[in-house]
Amino acid sequence: MKIKHLVSFVIFTLMSVVQVQAKTTLIHNIKGYTPTNNLGLKTFSVLVFREGKVVKIGNDETLKQFPQAIRIDGKGKTLLPGLIDAHGHVIGLGNNLLRLDLRGSRSIEEVGKKLKAYAQKNPTGWLVGRGWDQTLWPNGKFPNAKHLDKFISDRPVVLTRVDGHAIWVNTQAMQLAKINAQTTSPSGGEILRSYNGVPTGVLIDKAESLINKHIPETNRAQKERALKSAGEHLLSLGITSTHDAGIDHDTWQLYQQHAKRQILPLRIYAMLGANDDKLEAMLEHGIIKDTQDFLSIRSVKIYADGALGSRGAALLEDYHDRKGHQGLMLETQPHLESLLVLSFKHGFSAHTHAIGDKANRIVLDAYENTFKTVGGKLLRNRIEHAQIIHPEDIPRFKSLAIIPSMQPVHATSDMTMAQQRLDDTQLQGAYAWQAFLKQGSKLAFGSDYPVELANPFHGLYAATTRMSRDEKPKGGWRSAEKLDRTQALRAFTLDAAYSEFREYKTGSLEQGKWADFILIDRDYFTVPHTELDDIKVEQTWIAGVLKYQKP
Repeated sequence: MKIKHLVSFVIFTLMSVVQVQAKTTLIHNIKGYTPTNNLGLKTFSVLVFREGKVVKIGNDETLKQFPQAIRIDGKGKTLLPGLIDAHGHVIGLGNNLLRLDLRGSRSIEEVGKKLKAYAQKNPTGWLVGRGWDQTLWPNGKFPNAKHLDKFISDRPVVLTRVDGHAIWVNTQAMQLAKINAQTTSPSGGEILRSYNGVPTGVLIDKAESLINKHIPETNRAQKERALKSAGEHLLSLGITSTHDAGIDHDTWQLYQQHAKRQILPLRIYAMLGANDDKLEAMLEHGIIKDTQDFLSIRSVKIYADGALGSRGAALLEDYHDRKGHQGLMLETQPHLESLLVLSFKHGFSAHTHAIGDKANRIVLDAYENTFKTVGGKLLRNRIEHAQIIHPEDIPRFKSLAIIPSMQPVHATSDMTMAQQRLDDTQLQGAYAWQAFLKQGSKLAFGSDYPVELANPFHGLYAATTRMSRDEKPKGGWRSAEKLDRTQALRAFTLDAAYSEFREYKTGSLEQGKWADFILIDRDYFTVPHTELDDIKVEQTWIAGVLKYQKP
């Protein structure tokens, strides 16, 4: 009898757990907004979800239809779909949160003070940091190794520029890597040199590897800490899904293991790094998707050129502030085409980094040629950044079904520098968001964290104002390209979801889709534009589960 009663109790308990998990929940007293797949914007005051998915959105009448539901009072807060960052670097962000962060440093001296303080807290090994930007300094010029030697000379120092396309090292680091006047720059990279040919201590794009290969590799435990740190940070900003733009084999394994254990902190759409020596093995493994839509790996990240700030972006004409220099192509067009063929052959999309107008044209040519020979046009291929484009090439994005994956904060953080690097003719197709939308292209917006801050409300502000955070220039830079608030939100939600083949799973709060949403402290659609970048996230939910609560 005792066994029979025990069995009955266990069955009753299990049924209770299932009932609780299957219980309908609704959030009411909210100002809800969601884009929809039919291109409209819907408003609502009630969100109903069950088993992690949206049942219905509605108004007070909806409350009467679910009298048994668990009710949560939204207290008049604004509710939006979870935001999607379509271009970031997850482990890089986590490392930045754990390493020396130089973002915003206004001088070499400020960098030095931060470096010395960091060295005292980390007394052994290589000193690694990121975030310097010489355009913020008084003279705007690249630094050199001697500047770092004044602060740290007995340990190797490697500081990555904010855009990731240049490193600044001290003499100790160059000596350990055996870099001297006789060292040649690799194809697709440049060792900056003084007048007598001696390396200055700044290495651009593929030349970075001459130093970076000597830095001790990050171990698995460090990567797990970085993933956890990045996940917590992104959730606090209202990001429920992120695209990781270029992962190595070890991260590929890490993501799969975490997905299997259901401990990924947020949804991740990861791109395989085309420069990883195990790329073909990862492609042979096939597309990776989990049943809960937390992990998707079905694309390859390719690099075509460098960045504008380090003059590595490949241009059709000379840099306005460096005559005779047109930037760097990191790959030849034939090699780009071979990578596209390899990706498409395995059913993977190709997402190619291209910033300069020459790089964008060559990449578009490579896609066009490859589509003619092996197909692949329907794989929702993307050009990442698509910053400086010749006006004649903008329509080709539409005809070739290429998604412009762009980061609106780049326009506002780059605008002063871009006007130094480029003349007005070269800027005609710069950061051309509205031009893309008018021709029917979908925009996938992100931040490119940790190059920029991950906060998506900074991106929404930049997209709708084209102004810096101190509201300059008035009316916006090249203002014809700014977006309205609905267009900007869609690029950070539903169209970003489209760019990862998930527009029927995430990106909006429509029936049957995952209940990924955020509650914010003010109304995105009604606050003055000057407050958009100050919006704070109060709660972040993924699949109907509260993942972040503002302290």
